[in-house]
Amino acid sequence: CSYFLQSVMNSFITSEKIYHLKNKNTSFYFLSIDPIEIHKRKLFLWFSHLPQEEKQFGGFFSPETMHVDPLILERDAEERAGLLCSPFQTQTHCNRSVTVEQLFQHTDTWSEGRGLNVLIYGAVGTGKSTVVRKLVLDWCAGTTLSHFQLLIPFSCEDLSQLSKVTSLRDLVSRKYLHLKKHPLLSGEGNQAKNVLFLFNGMEKMQLDFRIGASELCSDPNEGLPPSVVVVNLLRKYLLPETSILITTRLSALDCIPQKYVTRYAQICGFNDPSRQRAYFTSRLLKQSDTAYNQEAQDLVELLYLNLQRESQLAAACFLPSYCWLTCATLHFLHFTNTKAPIRTLTGIYTSFLRLNFGGEVLGTGAGTNMPIQEHQSSLMLYVVRTVGKLAFEGVTYKRTSFSEAELEQWIGGKTKTDEELRQLAMFRTDVLDFFLAPSIESGKCISQDLRENNERQYVFAVPAMQEYLAALYVVLGENKSALEKLTNKVSVAIGQASEDVNALVNIFSKFIPLRIFAVFNLLKLFPKLYEKISSLNKGSIARTMAAELFRTEDSYNEDVLDQVEQSLLGVHGPQQQQYSERQPFELYPIFMGGLLHYGNRVLLQQLGCSIQSTTVAQITRAIRKYLVRELNKPQPPEELMDLLVLLYEFQNPRLTAEVLTSIRAIRLTNIRMTSLKCFILSSVLSCTPASYYLEELDLSSCLLTNDMLQMLWPAFRQTYSLNLQFNILGPESCSLLRDLLLDPRSVIRSLKLCDNPLLESGVQILVEALPENQSLTNLSLMHTGLGDEGVLDMAKRLQQHKRLQELNVAYNNIGDDAALFLVDACREHPSIQTVHLYLNPLSKVAKQSLYAQGVPRSHSGQRVKVLASVTEGTDLSENWHPILSVIRENASSWDQQHVIQQLKVFLEDLEWGHQQQQSLWKRLHFRRVEKGVRKILKMLENNLPPSKK
Repeated sequence: CSYFLQSVMNSFITSEKIYHLKNKNTSFYFLSIDPIEIHKRKLFLWFSHLPQEEKQFGGFFSPETMHVDPLILERDAEERAGLLCSPFQTQTHCNRSVTVEQLFQHTDTWSEGRGLNVLIYGAVGTGKSTVVRKLVLDWCAGTTLSHFQLLIPFSCEDLSQLSKVTSLRDLVSRKYLHLKKHPLLSGEGNQAKNVLFLFNGMEKMQLDFRIGASELCSDPNEGLPPSVVVVNLLRKYLLPETSILITTRLSALDCIPQKYVTRYAQICGFNDPSRQRAYFTSRLLKQSDTAYNQEAQDLVELLYLNLQRESQLAAACFLPSYCWLTCATLHFLHFTNTKAPIRTLTGIYTSFLRLNFGGEVLGTGAGTNMPIQEHQSSLMLYVVRTVGKLAFEGVTYKRTSFSEAELEQWIGGKTKTDEELRQLAMFRTDVLDFFLAPSIESGKCISQDLRENNERQYVFAVPAMQEYLAALYVVLGENKSALEKLTNKVSVAIGQASEDVNALVNIFSKFIPLRIFAVFNLLKLFPKLYEKISSLNKGSIARTMAAELFRTEDSYNEDVLDQVEQSLLGVHGPQQQQYSERQPFELYPIFMGGLLHYGNRVLLQQLGCSIQSTTVAQITRAIRKYLVRELNKPQPPEELMDLLVLLYEFQNPRLTAEVLTSIRAIRLTNIRMTSLKCFILSSVLSCTPASYYLEELDLSSCLLTNDMLQMLWPAFRQTYSLNLQFNILGPESCSLLRDLLLDPRSVIRSLKLCDNPLLESGVQILVEALPENQSLTNLSLMHTGLGDEGVLDMAKRLQQHKRLQELNVAYNNIGDDAALFLVDACREHPSIQTVHLYLNPLSKVAKQSLYAQGVPRSHSGQRVKVLASVTEGTDLSENWHPILSVIRENASSWDQQHVIQQLKVFLEDLEWGHQQQQSLWKRLHFRRVEKGVRKILKMLENNLPPSKK
């Protein structure tokens, strides 16, 4: 990545000085070591360092394992003018594909005694700096360009900052101390033919090839400005035998006259899905942790399928930078764990922009005589004010595609001065195609008028990037109204002149009437008026965040993390019904919150985009009020999950605690939980005070696994009622649940584990916690594969737990003897009031015995309510309706033959009870229940979904 590569080059001199100081007393040792070998070792050490952004992948990668060569095409000099187009449009290649090593092979036009000047260019994100980095490492390892004895890389950004004159040899020794006075750079003979200079980012330097501006010099020991030294190297006037490799952006091609360039080559990124797949494989599969290899393999396959469909993602991944973003996002979504450093989705996108635009500036272009430091501006800030404005308009009006006319209007439509026009031309050439690409999915989210006019449409390369840039545009305050902009300028002017105003007032107070002083007092109050208007603007940002997060039309969409995953992997199988025709932008408010995090603000500061701490404080105060207000309304599970993601992206423990204190139940039913979502839930709840407890945490039908339970452990300890029904928890999960019940800080009163394959072995482990647990009052183990042995073991331990009030073991293939033994134990228990035994293969005799045994033997005991059927002897059960409700809701996921058989048994019980009744009213009541049973039976026989009633 360009920013990291520049940092490596810029910091090399510091390492050299320290290394020299530490070894000045042992310098005799290096007399026997070749300085070039020292140079190779140190270059390899520095260029092997991974940037901080790469550590989020777990630190399992090295530059050798994760590098995939981009497509490099050799271009003729005459082709340069026609190449300033989007790399997405490159489909066929009439030019020859080459490697960097092949570019330095001698051609027919090569003349003896002169080195080659090779210019490699490409748009932002195509992989220029990555190619340079791999080239240096391979040269150090001796696998490429081995005919060059010495390779000397320079950062043009670093050279542009040097103000003092220096000679070429001093410049080299200043950056690489061990090469001081090396004979290859003396200029004697033709030794310099074995030297390769590498200048990365030539657009950062203002080179002037006019003789009047850059004097001729052939002495490597003569002091000159660094730009003049570089010009003379390119002229082949200074060390003509040396070869030079230059990298630059598209807009800077003409900065070097054509006669000084031997060969041109364009880096075109990943031109086919096979290169993209190789990149994804190197990132996602080559990990030391083999536990995730199968999941990573599945991800690569799904990605490849999506790329083969010529989706918009395939066009975006033409640029290696977007391949990195895709891998980073998938790694975040699927491989987040408690051992990994804290990462957020906003942080990934901010790091992505830092890797591509860190240190990048937007100058005025060639032809200016001003020093480069005097006319540079942040390229990222320019992106926000142009592309960010376009993104904001799209989010505001729910649009994802834009016509060429709209691009012209929003990006540079108001430029007037020559400098602004030059900057706009450079921006369009180098950067615009990085964010926007021609739409491949024609007709999607495009109005009818545009389709009829057959006007070309452009979309953001990655949909989430539109929402990120729109959020950044708002948080940076670029969407200010005309009144706010005017008051800001006036306030600054008055604030700067306030001291002068006070001095003038003191002087003229002896000569002018006192009434005039009111005018000056009003002027002093104007900055306070601006502060008031500014605070109202921050409140509107917070209100927008809450409104976008809880939009009614988006309430039934999938949660935002699933939407992000689908945008990368595609939708396989039937698509979920969309309740809104407009494009949802649910990441937009989440990115707004994430950008307020201190870590992201630091990265943005490096990009030239400053978010003031006062702005963060004002927005944070306002957003708390709006979030609490929305949470007082019932929210669907998907919206509640989005709220948890927003709080996680904020990384503000105080705000999180204040918002969550207004929530007493978190119901995430049917949310497809992943390791990331479990980590988010635990992280957010960990911000609450120790005295905070949830009344209910509902994670039913969430596809929870044992590994996810371990991540959710902190959240479980903060809830009274824990619902884990309809998941895929096996016997191994019972060990963790047992430890949870034995934890002294656990306050779980109700534990629902229905429809989990716990089996007898798992339940036997779970009930080991009963003797020491002091909080559990409700235990539901319906349809867990309990069996007779599990019930008998549980019955023996019940007397050791004195607080249990309700026990549900329905649908567990429990026989008569085990059921009778369990009810007998519950009858002697001091607190158990209800036992669920329906849907078990119990005989009529056993059911009659169960109802009789429900009556305690002694007066000190209490009656135990046994729910074995919809009837109790000759009467209807008081709980017939809950029993039928449970069966109706879950029958589609159970063994239908077993459920149908049990329903027919219910009908037999109802018919027998109906015949025993003398009262017409009771007979009608029996018929009503019978009708409900037959309705469920018909639903199962016809494979119909359960009714909502």
